Amino acid sequence: MVTLKQLNYLVSLAETRHFSKAAALCHVTQPALSTQIKELEQTLGFQVVERRRGAAQFTTEGQEVLRRATAIVAEARDLEDFAKQRRGLLVGRLTVGITPSIAPYLLPLCLPTIQSEFPRLDLKLRETQTDALVEELASGQVDVAILALPINRSGFDVLPLFDDKFLVAVGTSKAHGLPARLSADSIAPDQLLLLEEGHCLRDQALSYCNVASPKNLTTLGATSLNTVLQMVAAGYGMTLLPELVTRADKPDPRIVLKRFTAPEPKREVAMIWRATSPRTKDFKELGKLIKRCHSAKRAA
Repeated sequence: MVTLKQLNYLVSLAETRHFSKAAALCHVTQPALSTQIKELEQTLGFQVVERRRGAAQFTTEGQEVLRRATAIVAEARDLEDFAKQRRGLLVGRLTVGITPSIAPYLLPLCLPTIQSEFPRLDLKLRETQTDALVEELASGQVDVAILALPINRSGFDVLPLFDDKFLVAVGTSKAHGLPARLSADSIAPDQLLLLEEGHCLRDQALSYCNVASPKNLTTLGATSLNTVLQMVAAGYGMTLLPELVTRADKPDPRIVLKRFTAPEPKREVAMIWRATSPRTKDFKELGKLIKRCHSAKRAA
């Protein structure tokens, strides 16, 4: 008989594509995980995973098994969440996924209040890029996600949290002669510094600045805004910076911040969760708290 443990292992294997990494993710040994996958294949009567050196590839039949397993694991998580909801608001374990361009700047505003007001909440955080986060949310590995809209996938409920306007960050040596407010045309593509591919903030910057081809862009191998800002401070170019970042960090005297002409570009930060999740009340309560913390910092 197929077990939920086997399906959990299979979903983890799909996420990592590697038996050792999947075992570590599931907190078991590699032989234990491999044995469970083999038993699953014996029960089903066909090969699910093609074992390659250093990697695992799903067979054609395995892809369909994975699709069904992902749905079953998510439903099982929803069942557990249903039980947690009956204990009261924001009680028990809650895994929150959040993107790297939001996490370091929003979490310090909210975590002390969350801990103070909901001491029985066992909060776990998962920081990763948007596409991976949406996949993990759909599979039940993450309960709720905080990210910038839009997302290109259905099946989620959405709670808008706040609008986050974009500013231009430029080094003091390059700020001379620039107008008080900038337009998209004011930013030369060869001066625009961006995060590596895969970050939603990169895509938003390209969209607003009407950059059709990224060939002339200075793409850094950076995964954090702090690294990009160090390059800006050193005079290597300019970047689009969410206003949220400026509220969380002390201003760098080597960087000048300028606003855009109206209408100012912005990103919409929101919470999303599976539409089937029974913890909607929890998520809405957490959303209210985040809005309150963000507004308090904004007014300060």
